[in-house]
Amino acid sequence: MKEITLKVPTAKLRFFMQLFKQLGLEVKDEEELVISKEHQKIVSDRIESTKEDDLLDWEEIKDDFDGI
Repeated sequence: MKEITLKVPTAKLRFFMQLFKQLGLEVKDEEELVISKEHQKIVSDRIESTKEDDLLDWEEIKDDFDGI
């Protein structure tokens, strides 16, 4: 199955959503993808607590991911 992304003018969104549902197409609305405040805080805390010495250079480690 292929996945596509469409940019729909706000004024036409309702029409497109009804059409997709009538056609039996799966619809994922970006507005439904909400990240909770709790998860946002966890990520913020991790970013704030990261030490530059702990970071790895992508160019040095990217080959380690081959075959994964």
